[in-house]
Amino acid sequence: MKYEWKKQEKALYLPKPEPQIISVPKQRFFAIKGKGNPNEAGFAERIGVLYSLVYAVRMMPKTGFSPDGFFEYTVYPLEGVWEGTDATDKNSFRYTIMIRQPEFVTHEVAARALENTQRKKPHPLLAEAFFCEIEDGLSVQMMHIGDYDSEPASFAAMKAFMENNGLVRRSDEHREIYLSDPSKVEKDKLKTVLRYCVKEI
Repeated sequence: MKYEWKKQEKALYLPKPEPQIISVPKQRFFAIKGKGNPNEAGFAERIGVLYSLVYAVRMMPKTGFSPDGFFEYTVYPLEGVWEGTDATDKNSFRYTIMIRQPEFVTHEVAARALENTQRKKPHPLLAEAFFCEIEDGLSVQMMHIGDYDSEPASFAAMKAFMENNGLVRRSDEHREIYLSDPSKVEKDKLKTVLRYCVKEI
């Protein structure tokens, strides 16, 4: 049976549209850094590079190599960690976009995926992609429904929730998990998980 994160990991990926506290375990990712307006070509190119690596892993058994512990799974959604930037100046944005990988993806498996992709689908940005482990730990998150430009209202709700629960952010970064394809879903129906890593005061 195929592993589906939407069913098995609802707490992480399908939160309610109001802030809540969650503990996020260590996770593995293919990632790539960037800067500038996410509406420009460079952002889309980086997304394409990530997906080429993701599918290189997913299709490995069909190429004659099956990683230890491999299982069928639904590809995880695109995520972005955004640094504290001026929301009115998208050209100032700095980000790391990433796609989570199943636990059977080790550094060795990731290196094989990168090597295979460089050979079959070469791209200059592949040199900037990397494999990593990240543990968000104690966090506050919520589901934001609507246009990306309307996210400040949800962030304000998260800030008020944190103040009421004796929590502060651990950094000026925040995470976004994109559950909707903006090319297929109307702006006011887009679903995005918003997350702050926090600590107790």
